[in-house]
Amino acid sequence: MRYLPLNENDRRAMLDVVGVGSIDDLFDDVPESVRLKGLVDLPRHQSEQAVERYVSALSDKSISASSVPFFCGAGAYKHHIPATVDHLIQRSEFLTAYTPYQPEISQGTLQALFEFQTQVALLTGMEVANASMYDGSTACAEAVIMATRAARDKRRRAVLAPGLHPYYAAATQTLVQTLDIDINERDTRMGRDAHVIDHIDDDTACVVVQSPNFFGEIIDLRPICEVAHARGALLIAVFTEPVALGALMSPGEQGADIVVGEGQGLGVGLNFGGPHIGLFACRQRLVRQMPGRICGETVDANGERGFVLTLSTREQHIRREKATSNICTNSGLCCMAFTIHMTLLGDTGLKRLAALNHETACALADEIDAINGAKVLNDSFFNEFTVRLNTSAAGVVEVLASKNILGGVPVSRLTPGRNEDLLLVCATEIVSRDDMRVFGAALEETLS
Repeated sequence: MRYLPLNENDRRAMLDVVGVGSIDDLFDDVPESVRLKGLVDLPRHQSEQAVERYVSALSDKSISASSVPFFCGAGAYKHHIPATVDHLIQRSEFLTAYTPYQPEISQGTLQALFEFQTQVALLTGMEVANASMYDGSTACAEAVIMATRAARDKRRRAVLAPGLHPYYAAATQTLVQTLDIDINERDTRMGRDAHVIDHIDDDTACVVVQSPNFFGEIIDLRPICEVAHARGALLIAVFTEPVALGALMSPGEQGADIVVGEGQGLGVGLNFGGPHIGLFACRQRLVRQMPGRICGETVDANGERGFVLTLSTREQHIRREKATSNICTNSGLCCMAFTIHMTLLGDTGLKRLAALNHETACALADEIDAINGAKVLNDSFFNEFTVRLNTSAAGVVEVLASKNILGGVPVSRLTPGRNEDLLLVCATEIVSRDDMRVFGAALEETLS
């Protein structure tokens, strides 16, 4: 099959309409110093079959999380996703639906988002949730911006706990760098989250605390909330593993003002890195400062139940300078997958799934702790914990990968130049006893 692009006469006609002499003239504003010289290092042409063969060979170099014992987490988690989820989201009315520009005629989409918001509010223990963000890290950044906006810009400081995921901290730094918001970021360390209390002052708009945190530690938010509220600051609670909320006291019950996190663990596969889905919830009093949009329930002229966009304070709907966020869409299909998975689980199913995750992780922690050269550092954890090794964690992971075991995430990968001997290990319900034995034996052999 051949691809036949426009011919020279076609290109000349279009350039005449635009009013330029050549295609190069369209790039006059791009400095010569950053322009590519010559062609890229790719074959000039290949057959479709040859391209498929080449790309497949590249793909085969990756190890699928489903094909080997898998113990990676660090913000993206592999759970069993019922076949029903994938079957339903591939229905054409879900798969092809985009953001409802004429929302009232998109009742199915609005109802699905309304159910999603309800589930997120219940899961987080909050009063209201929006119709999703891009992912957990951008939701975290938007929460910080929201907190300063709620303080009417009189407070311009955000305190980030040491256990906040490094990528979440980096995304926050990136989004606020032009907004005159001071980020008080702590070094990524274990056992130090409670110390954020010492950094709260009268200029603090918010304190950002993750639980379970990056190292897997479960953090009691209540004493931090108490001090933050006493100083007039908001508490932003972050999570990266939504299944943990089936076992732990919700952030809302602990006093959080804003709760943000990653919903990928429910309904959405790893997919070699994306897409993800950002969850965002808050107290009712803060709802008008919330980014994104909110779907609401109402009745029509005949008294029939219906759904509408209640708040749409994003730049797609209102003037840019009035928008609460420049995130102008939501992860609609991921919302649907999350909602279907949550519906299949129900309250009881989610709690059972959370309990199974914790039991599996406890069994694995015991297995690892019995190995010479490995020590589990956590006093508390859900399904992920930190292990100190007697050698480089990155080197150990490489050796395990050569044995077809994906044995965790080196902390140094996310904190370059530090924590070289720390390894993040995760065990969800997909990990079998055989997987644990294989991992334990390989780890012991590698460390000996």
